[in-house]
Amino acid sequence: MNRSVAFALVAVLTPLCLPAAAQETTKIATETLASGLKNPWGLAFLPDGRMLVTERAGRLLLVASNGEKTRIEGTPDVYARGQGGLLDVATDPDFASNRFVYLSYAETGAMGVGTAVMRGVLSEDFKKFEKKQVIFRQAPKVSGNNHFGSRLVFARDGKLFITLGDRFAQRDSAQDLGTTIGKVVRINKDGTIPEDNPFVGRAGALKEIWSYGHRNIQGAALHPDTGALFTAEHGARGGDELNKPEAGKNYGWPVISYGVNYDGSKIGEGTEKPGLEQPLKYWDPSFAPSGLAFYTGDRFANWKGDLFIGGLSGMRLVRVDMDGEKPGAEEILLGDLGERIRDVVQGPDGLLYLLTDDQDGKVLRLTPG
Repeated sequence: MNRSVAFALVAVLTPLCLPAAAQETTKIATETLASGLKNPWGLAFLPDGRMLVTERAGRLLLVASNGEKTRIEGTPDVYARGQGGLLDVATDPDFASNRFVYLSYAETGAMGVGTAVMRGVLSEDFKKFEKKQVIFRQAPKVSGNNHFGSRLVFARDGKLFITLGDRFAQRDSAQDLGTTIGKVVRINKDGTIPEDNPFVGRAGALKEIWSYGHRNIQGAALHPDTGALFTAEHGARGGDELNKPEAGKNYGWPVISYGVNYDGSKIGEGTEKPGLEQPLKYWDPSFAPSGLAFYTGDRFANWKGDLFIGGLSGMRLVRVDMDGEKPGAEEILLGDLGERIRDVVQGPDGLLYLLTDDQDGKVLRLTPG
């Protein structure tokens, strides 16, 4: 069993006036539940406590509580290059009765590559993904291996949020309502468009769009009290963001940003502009946020209601102290672990589970230390 405890606190870099640092630390230990995973990307719990875990190369695994792994056959063909591949996984809110599972992935087409979402049914023996249907395709498909997004989150009304990247070289399209590049979209479970989406009936705008002006969202979760969608978004060099995407609103990329281009040059018009939304919080330098979860359990009493975000380049787990929907100070956890944290999920046992992004990736379980 691998155990690690980290206590470092850091000041919050945020456009809001917030406390400088979290007031309490909690001792934690990490347990390796499963290892030997090839760049795991997404994790979802089944009602019986077992986990579905995606590997970017294209495998979907069933992981038991003792760490035993079983491959589920029938997953879609994926474009596994660069940041592409098999990405997130989500179970239907009514999984106990319909066994629907949703997978996001990079899909090739005649004009290039884009993020897609497939819905299928797990067989009764949990060994096959079958009765498959593609319910969403990012449009247009373009060339390139980066910035696919994508997280899958079911809202309380059963609608499905899909977060989508700007595909790196197509960043100006994040402002174009005629594409789903750099957007959050909202669809029904069968892929149809909800009639109350914000751009339904607007000429030149795609009906599935919920919000726009996003760069590359790889963390998303619902607030436990309000049900609002929160997202964590990669900036360029600096400018990682925490947002609360709301219907029809523009979150600025690439017109405004708190980061700069990788060569140090300015992005867009600055950090703010009338009509464009400000992030709830931003980070500079970047830590490449991936995975996001609100903690609602009782195993870590001091963390209830707080937000947890994995870090890829930052190799950390970030806890953000939350006052309702308002982010406060942050605490860096697992900074000495030396692992890229790809996803963070609260388990039914009230513990936190992490995926490490590596050729020998792991499922880690956090317990009180």
